[in-house]
Amino acid sequence: MNSERLGTLKRLTFGNRASQVYLALVAVATLYVTIDTVFVHHDDASFAGIWLFLLASPVMFAFLMLGELFGDAVSGSAPYLYTALVVSVLIQSLALGLFVRLLRGRPHSPHPQGA
Repeated sequence: MNSERLGTLKRLTFGNRASQVYLALVAVATLYVTIDTVFVHHDDASFAGIWLFLLASPVMFAFLMLGELFGDAVSGSAPYLYTALVVSVLIQSLALGLFVRLLRGRPHSPHPQGA
């Protein structure tokens, strides 16, 4: 890829308000999960991590299904899950950027002038 395409991908992924809000929500959820995991004692397992998976869905669930093809050792491993989570969030941020660009390219009225 040339630098122009990388710049376009970067702008679509990080350079619009919708993607920035989405990434901020993911960052807040990550902070919450980290604090809950490190500092809060639970007698049972905490479900705080579910928020990250929900924010990364539906792409994350596609990666989970793909991981099942490689077996439980791969799909259940922490490196695979963390990588899939990060890639899912980036793909969805890019999709939001593409959607925003699509909406900005449309005319404001569905009807032509004078109709």
